[in-house]
Amino acid sequence: MAQNMPRKYPHIITLSLFASRFDVMFILRRFSSQNEQQGVPDVCTLLKHASFLVPLSQEHLVIKFCQLMHHLLNQLKVIMDEQTLDVLLNYTASALKMCSTWTHSDVLLALSTVVYGNGPQCHQHLSDLLGEDGVLLLYSAPSQPNMELRRVALNCMANICLRIPGQPPLDDQYRGVCFRVFLTTLQSPKPPNTDELFYCMVIQAALKGLQCCLSGGKWKFNGGEELGSVLAILKRLMFQGAPGVSVEWPAVLYPAPLPQYEGLSAPKSAEPQKPSEPPKDNKKRKSRGKGKKTSTEGSRGDDGEEDDREAVSALQKGGGREGGRGEGESLSKPSAPSLYPSWKLNSSDSEFSDMEGNAQSKLRLNHGHVRQGALHCLLAVVKSVEKRTLYGYWSSFIPDSPTGGQPPLTLLTIILKDPSPKVRACALQVLSAMLDGSRQFLAVAEDTASPRTSYTPFSFSLATAIRELHRALSLALLAETAPQTLTQVIKCLAYLVANAPYHRLRPGLLSPLWKQMRPYVRHRDVNVRVSVLTLYGALVTTQAPFPEVQLLLRQPDSGSSSAGSFTPQDSALSWRQRDGTSSPSRTPVTPSQRSSHTHSPHILRTPGEEESSPPWLLQLCVSLVTQPREDQSDSEGAGTGGGAALEPSPIRLEALQDKTQLMCITVLLGLTYSENYLVKTAAVRALGVYILFPCLREDVMFVADTANTILATLEDRSTNVRAKAAWSLGNLTDTLIVNMESVGVDFQEELSDMLLLKMLQAATRASADKDRVKSNAVRALGNLLYFLRRSQLTRSAFQRPLEEAVRALVKTVQSEATMKVRWNACYALGKAFRNPALPLDSALWSCDAFSALCHVVTSCKNFKVRIKSAAALAVPARRSCYGDTKRFSCVWRSLATALENSEDTNDFLEYRYSASLRHTLSQALLHLLSLSQSQDMPALGQSLAGEEGKGIKEHLIRYLRAEEGGGEGAEGEKDAGGDGFNPQQRIGCLQQTLIRLKGLEAEGEGGGKEERGKEVVVSFLEDLTKTCEELSSCSAGFQKTET
Repeated sequence: MAQNMPRKYPHIITLSLFASRFDVMFILRRFSSQNEQQGVPDVCTLLKHASFLVPLSQEHLVIKFCQLMHHLLNQLKVIMDEQTLDVLLNYTASALKMCSTWTHSDVLLALSTVVYGNGPQCHQHLSDLLGEDGVLLLYSAPSQPNMELRRVALNCMANICLRIPGQPPLDDQYRGVCFRVFLTTLQSPKPPNTDELFYCMVIQAALKGLQCCLSGGKWKFNGGEELGSVLAILKRLMFQGAPGVSVEWPAVLYPAPLPQYEGLSAPKSAEPQKPSEPPKDNKKRKSRGKGKKTSTEGSRGDDGEEDDREAVSALQKGGGREGGRGEGESLSKPSAPSLYPSWKLNSSDSEFSDMEGNAQSKLRLNHGHVRQGALHCLLAVVKSVEKRTLYGYWSSFIPDSPTGGQPPLTLLTIILKDPSPKVRACALQVLSAMLDGSRQFLAVAEDTASPRTSYTPFSFSLATAIRELHRALSLALLAETAPQTLTQVIKCLAYLVANAPYHRLRPGLLSPLWKQMRPYVRHRDVNVRVSVLTLYGALVTTQAPFPEVQLLLRQPDSGSSSAGSFTPQDSALSWRQRDGTSSPSRTPVTPSQRSSHTHSPHILRTPGEEESSPPWLLQLCVSLVTQPREDQSDSEGAGTGGGAALEPSPIRLEALQDKTQLMCITVLLGLTYSENYLVKTAAVRALGVYILFPCLREDVMFVADTANTILATLEDRSTNVRAKAAWSLGNLTDTLIVNMESVGVDFQEELSDMLLLKMLQAATRASADKDRVKSNAVRALGNLLYFLRRSQLTRSAFQRPLEEAVRALVKTVQSEATMKVRWNACYALGKAFRNPALPLDSALWSCDAFSALCHVVTSCKNFKVRIKSAAALAVPARRSCYGDTKRFSCVWRSLATALENSEDTNDFLEYRYSASLRHTLSQALLHLLSLSQSQDMPALGQSLAGEEGKGIKEHLIRYLRAEEGGGEGAEGEKDAGGDGFNPQQRIGCLQQTLIRLKGLEAEGEGGGKEERGKEVVVSFLEDLTKTCEELSSCSAGFQKTET
């Protein structure tokens, strides 16, 4: 076989003959040099040939080959093909079966490298590895005495569970086996006579595996006990090795009852936690013990290393963090009060003279890695568990009781006291994930009134938790010096501000934070500056009372003049004159023009001029996005996060003067021509926000300029830019509809026909784009088809674009796109049907539109899409819009069939929309009856005469008596033009329909069939009306009797 070896791999012969003499690193160096000189070698071919050259009987050679396999795949980042993967898996699996136990550590190390991210492709070998007697289960069991084997086996299982983006997840059967092994490992106590350092490494491997399980696809916990067990063990490991923490941790955390979610049932325990009480396991305080930190812990940057070095002297003195948790926080009082934590104080470097060989420092380093891994797992749990389920566990991780007394051990304890900046950053990421999307939950919080003395309301406890988060994060902001962690603190504050209901809280939270953030605007780290702008964006769009926000915006800039030197009066930034005499500037301001005013010295203004100047925050944003970048490398070093700094926040233009509004508009229109796609994305999104403001949406010139800008960005090669442009186009067309209904024809006539035609064609093209773009493109199409006037629709230039637009909507409704896209397409057709000028009765595409909606209303699995299609079918206000008798009867049959099957679903999540679906379908059927003519009577009579008619009657009675509906059904009713009808009004409309049908006269040769059909329909409606009146009388009599 050696004769067939490729000549470019002569070192394979060396490996087979002299591997017992030569170290594997020698061969690795040869590979590295070959990689640099000749390019990346064919490592897969090499490893396959080597697996045949190294027999399993030569165990020393097997070890060397496994080491080589591990180093090559790791260093060269090789992506293996299926054949190589199968060969190496067979080799390592055979080695585990045939070789001695002393070789298994290296074999498992090689196996973990081979299976890294390839778990789904290893299905043929998973039964041998993870089966009932699998080798990985044997070596990873808590009874395994060899801790190194146990660690490597757990690491191998973690790599099997790891999911690479774009690949399918691991089979649930094997993922569940691995999950139970990881959880059992974390719950098992440390074996006796086991070195603490090795045990920490085992725990790290188990935490890594648990994180891969939770992040490798959708995961469902088996009941609340399992979720509570995972959260309990993660909370214990969050404080692994923390000095002074010695508490009895519970085995399971139980959720606290949440009064705002009445439908949720929480598992009961012997002593359930109450929202107003600290958790059971938080009886003792965390103290600061002795300990050193290695420089590796702060390896993210020099600042992190300095932080860890500065931690030592205060830690060895046992000092607490005075400002961290309030009174009584530390076990020993510091000599002088300080807002900075003990681990920030300077210390002598002499204590680190021999850290490399110090076992205690290595142990502390590994304890920090355990805490970091536990927080990563907790972050994965937060992202995989439904928000409403997680709210019950908030009190275990976020303090929800007033400060004072013994503080509980929570995420804030880690944020304020942990000596490692990486661990603190992880805790902040977890807290940010918990706060993200919690607006509905936090909306209950209120402390404007004094609480009752007998008990603490849940709303007051939640408000106290918000105040405690503000206090702790503000202290962390003062104390933190590591730039990466400081960035996370500010981001966490942004999530808190974006979700907290400040209008229900006592004032005094936002103003101090606003002032506290001012120095960080000029921080030397670009990521900190980006996060500060994100926080300010959250502050100006928060739910706080508007006068408070306006006051904060109007506060003068007390800092340096570098950010306040921008003068909006400069003619280079004027957008256009309000009288329309000058044309808009389509070209961004040149760098020379920018520098002429952005770097001008600070000019003293009179009090009157100060009052009329723009807010300092607006001046800062404008100067940041218009002036040339002074430090190119620093700005580019921000990576993708740098785009957030350039995104103009939707500041409330209503509060600003005209010239300030013009400055904002000018900047945004210019930024849409930026070469940076992040800038372009943010700018076009901001235009989509501005177009919704009442102060701008009726300005025809601004609408036209915004439309032209959006149309240009819709052709961008970046999907993100096109998606935001489509979203903004949807908002702009929403504005057109609002203006049409409020201003009237005058606004429609002022808009250029050519511009509307371009918008229609651009939206049609975008409807064939990716789903992210298509979702809003079809929304824009529906609005445009509703907005166009008869004089425009009859023009030859609009005929073909009109047909293409409708067919694009029909194609989207019938496609396999996401349900959100199909929902928007059905909504768009309903919008279009509301335009009386649309030729529904004569156009060729009309039949396709109705057929698509009829198909969706009966067959779509998603009930919300069915609701929108039924609402769209009920929109046309004239019988002629439904076409001939055949099409009308097709629509009727589809609606009747959908009503009959409105409860048939295998998905419980869809079942909750069934009442709304029946509500909309019933309204649509009555709408068809109100428009029906004599030629429709035979088909209607045939439908209402049999069993189908009895089912329809039952549903119509519920609708007429308002026994069910709302939700999505209310939306459908609004689109159909019958929103807000009470039972009396619905019965009144039914009686009018009955009177009209009685007056119909049969026409043509089929008069007999039409008359018989009319008799059936009239009898059906009379019986329906009589039943509803009788039920109403009985209900009224019953209520009178009770009174």
